[in-house]
Amino acid sequence: MKARIVTLPGDGVGPEVTAAAVAVLEAVATHYGHEFAFDEHLIGGAAIDATGEPLPAGALQACKASDAVLLGAVGGPKWSDPNAKVRPEQGLLALRAGLGVYANLRPLTVHPALATLSPLKDEKLKDVDVLFVRELTGGAYFGAKTRGADYATDECRYTEAEVERVARRAFELARARRRHVTSVDKANVLETSRLWRRTVAHVAADYPDVTLEHQLVDSMAMLLLTRPGSYDVVVTENLFGDILTDEAAALAGSLGLLPSASIGEGRTGLYEPIHGSAPDIAGKGVANPVGAILSTALLLRHSLQLEAEALAVEAAVDHVLQHGPRSRDLGGHAGTADVRDAVLAALADRAGTEHAFFGGARSCG
Repeated sequence: MKARIVTLPGDGVGPEVTAAAVAVLEAVATHYGHEFAFDEHLIGGAAIDATGEPLPAGALQACKASDAVLLGAVGGPKWSDPNAKVRPEQGLLALRAGLGVYANLRPLTVHPALATLSPLKDEKLKDVDVLFVRELTGGAYFGAKTRGADYATDECRYTEAEVERVARRAFELARARRRHVTSVDKANVLETSRLWRRTVAHVAADYPDVTLEHQLVDSMAMLLLTRPGSYDVVVTENLFGDILTDEAAALAGSLGLLPSASIGEGRTGLYEPIHGSAPDIAGKGVANPVGAILSTALLLRHSLQLEAEALAVEAAVDHVLQHGPRSRDLGGHAGTADVRDAVLAALADRAGTEHAFFGGARSCG
């Protein structure tokens, strides 16, 4: 397979973890007989400093023409003034809107070897395997905004079509998992949530093999801490999803572990670790690259339809989390390059085993 992948390293530790992720993709291409071409562009604070814009037009056009986009992180103290007219986060919002990626997928599992790093007791973490599906291009983040001398408003607006498409994505994903969808809203208070609940229930009628339950967002925030193993696919709107996924990420033991995928109707998806730019450790070579590396597995799976290769990357990461080395956020002393090299070695071992088992056959995509 031939594929063009745009990289947007961004700010802080973004360039470091993105470089590690690209090294893994290059290794996948070598081991499995693919050709991946990489095209790097600016986003976020780095783009503001260089061009005055958080997402230059040329970068967006390159992303639209690519097969997939790999993002590092955006933001940092240098650009942190919330009243600034141009901010790094605007580049990320513009990228999501420009690519039409309306569903943000955040898988959450707790690796047995890292369970002690979680703030919850081990028994609460048994069988935790949740896929969050967050609506990404609507709601308060994209609604009309006003600011007066002593007031401000942020409009939260959703259409039936916006809710329906992300709900269908959630139900389709649930069919390949444990066939259970939890829809999160605030239907006892918000009109947008009442529309959300009615629309999700309407979509559910087309998936009689999938069980649907509704939860209010405040209850869900509690339940994620008291019985996280009870959930399969969780679908919710933009703002609620942003908050709940960060809460849930703490269960894994470190934000540095978790990947995400933002997808729409087309092939091109946006892939990034969920952590921020971590400016306090930027340039020190100690950032955990696992979230970025696992994001490449999602890229291989969702944009390139290379399931075997995605599983190989995930297995390599699993091996390193089990046997080490571990980065500082996981209680170890390994740097970014150390973890990267360990994943590359585990990936090479797996590819070599597969090559021997299949008699030299390679996935052709």
